[in-house]
Amino acid sequence: MSRHTDLLLTALAPTIWGSTYVVTTLLLPPDYPLTMALLRALPAGLLLLLLVRQLPQGHWWGRVFLLGALNFSLFWSLLFVAAYRLPGGVAATLGALQPLLVILLARLSLGTPIRALAIVGALGGIFGVALLVLTPQATLDPLGVAAGLGGALSMALGTVLSRRWQPPTSTLTFTAWQLVAGGVLLIPLVMLLEPVPPSLSLPNLAGIAYLSLIGAAFTYLLWFRGIARLEPATVSSLGFLSPLSAALLGWVLLQQSLSPLQLVGMGLVLGSVWLGQHRPTAHPGLLRT
Repeated sequence: MSRHTDLLLTALAPTIWGSTYVVTTLLLPPDYPLTMALLRALPAGLLLLLLVRQLPQGHWWGRVFLLGALNFSLFWSLLFVAAYRLPGGVAATLGALQPLLVILLARLSLGTPIRALAIVGALGGIFGVALLVLTPQATLDPLGVAAGLGGALSMALGTVLSRRWQPPTSTLTFTAWQLVAGGVLLIPLVMLLEPVPPSLSLPNLAGIAYLSLIGAAFTYLLWFRGIARLEPATVSSLGFLSPLSAALLGWVLLQQSLSPLQLVGMGLVLGSVWLGQHRPTAHPGLLRT
């Protein structure tokens, strides 16, 4: 399969993740973020696990639970803390630091050369997301900022380690393991921090089903497939498509307005994604497992 096809398939994941805000707003019960994250990860992981019927072996148990924590449990928990304590634009801008962090972590962990175009693309993407989602009324909360930065670091480290640790199994199996591990690790957090939600309505169940089957199982299968086939910086730059998709869906479905500055931000985001796709020189560090 061509690299162009790999890019398009991987780009589907963050584009679909951009629908999370609309689905949460329209279909999910409010004030149960960790419970919704648990219901998003664990059923999807168990369903995939039933399909593959394979469990980790040996040292892969520890690796899978670490990756599940970084890519799901810790990332989603910190993301929700940031979302609750910060205006959405600030939280999204902090999350946009992830591609820059991936470039640095890939250098340290994989020995991947740092490319000037990748740095320019990452900085342009951060600025584009800021124009797209920040408002003049945005305020900063220290704990929220720390959670936003921690979430970006968690996902960046999970992306790099998912590239470094490629198990002798299919991407479907690897995705199932991580979703189940991430969901299991969320259970004690939900029990400690959130009350039992009320009975779920049909729209609630439809929203959870969408986020679990499409927003988790399908998209993370594409995401981890992309990590295995493409450079970490290339994959992470595609993450800028998520706030772009969220803004467009908010405009179409929630009648939210788009200002001229937001349109400039969209252009910068697309330009940064394009810059991030320039193939780097092959390097032995990318082949480690």
